[in-house]
Amino acid sequence: MNRRTTLLGVAEVLAWWAVLALLWLVFISAVDTLELVVGALAALVGAFAAWGARRAVSGW
Repeated sequence: MNRRTTLLGVAEVLAWWAVLALLWLVFISAVDTLELVVGALAALVGAFAAWGARRAVSGW
């Protein structure tokens, strides 16, 4: 991987994380510290899974 593909990969994971974290916040009823931590971590796991799945499908 060169520098450009690394930056694109990081940007993609951050974009997925932002979307998934926003969805988490929309669907929960009470926002407290524990919910924010759990939501952020779950969104991060989902972001890496989505990035890996897209790479697998596109044949990267």
